[in-house]
Amino acid sequence: MNYYSNGKLLLTGEYLVLDGAKSLAIPTKFGQDLSVEKIKEPQIIWGSFTNTGECWFEAVFDLKKLRLVNCSFNADKEGSSEIIAETLLEILKEAKRLNPDFLNTENGFVVKTTLTFPRDWGLGSSSTLINSIASWAKVDAFQLLWNSFKGSGYDIACAQNDSPIFYQIENTKPIIEQVKFDPTFKENLFFVHLNQKQDSKEGIAKFRESGNDFRKEIKRISEISDDFLKATSIEKFNKLIVEHEQIISNIIKLKPVKEKLFSDFFGEIKSLGAWGGDFVLATGNKETPNYFKNKGFKTVISYSEMIL
Repeated sequence: MNYYSNGKLLLTGEYLVLDGAKSLAIPTKFGQDLSVEKIKEPQIIWGSFTNTGECWFEAVFDLKKLRLVNCSFNADKEGSSEIIAETLLEILKEAKRLNPDFLNTENGFVVKTTLTFPRDWGLGSSSTLINSIASWAKVDAFQLLWNSFKGSGYDIACAQNDSPIFYQIENTKPIIEQVKFDPTFKENLFFVHLNQKQDSKEGIAKFRESGNDFRKEIKRISEISDDFLKATSIEKFNKLIVEHEQIISNIIKLKPVKEKLFSDFFGEIKSLGAWGGDFVLATGNKETPNYFKNKGFKTVISYSEMIL
């Protein structure tokens, strides 16, 4: 059995998507594979591989008791093998709670996951995993996400769709609308990796701490999402970016990334997802990649290279 889930980027509505803002999200050409092979032993033998083929995490679980037997972590950053293994085990247990027939077999499984992007890119290593496990377990991926983690679920919607989408939460239900986002100026759009992995849980917690009423901002961000689709020139698009950045900046009390890091940049820059790390969207021209590379940001990907 083989499953594949798309990676994701959130173009509009970061943070406010949690409170019902209409947000523009785009699946990426990068994602994660999950393959499942039956074996006779009553175990789940798990291996997670990077985009370069390196096994960065291994674990063995007892299938009957759904218990960790052993694990190892072959990477030099973030967390320990036990923390990762326990998180994975909780996802599997939750999937089984949602579908008691899941893993209810005599035989075990060898499971292999393979990312098609570097682990530190922040394109959804967790959401693609949850979506694929949900497919394997035959359960609702949004329910599995919300029972296991927090978040809006836009990343699950991207994992399941092969075109840009509007994503909105209404009465705790995800509303997904496939849209056409194919700007005439897409050659002027670039994704720049800031190489600072951002913890989206932490960002969400900070947003929640404010406890304010953002109905006015949610309405305007939803309008900007619509206007992103309608923008016919890079100039109009840039104005929308500036306004969007200012609205979110006022809410979360952080400086926009352009003001903070790239005040001399000739185009505009928009944060994507949790502010402070991972990718940003930059508008510019053919000189844009050189500008960021000269600043030490080596990963600059064109719109057509990134977007599915």
